[in-house]
Amino acid sequence: MHAAFLLYSVGNINLKLAATSPLFSAGFLINYAAMCALSAVYAVLWQQVLKVLPLNTAYANKSVCIIWGFLWGRIFFGETITLSMITGSVLITAGLLLMVTADAAG
Repeated sequence: MHAAFLLYSVGNINLKLAATSPLFSAGFLINYAAMCALSAVYAVLWQQVLKVLPLNTAYANKSVCIIWGFLWGRIFFGETITLSMITGSVLITAGLLLMVTADAAG
């Protein structure tokens, strides 16, 4: 499941790189094609995950994409990770975890 999330996040890197390239340039086409291919593989893997895991558990684990987004933004684009970004991601993750534990309890 987390390998699928990694593919999803890498596809988003390609999407951002495509957006920074001139329309229909080689860089745009390569990054856009890579994003489409990774998204297709992710979609198939995600459907397989949903066959095995409960929906709330699968979506709670998807919050790891926030961490991947921070990491890739810092590494590839030099973005700054701010306290408000960290606070927001902690609140999102906590909310998802509360949802999963409440659903499992009853």
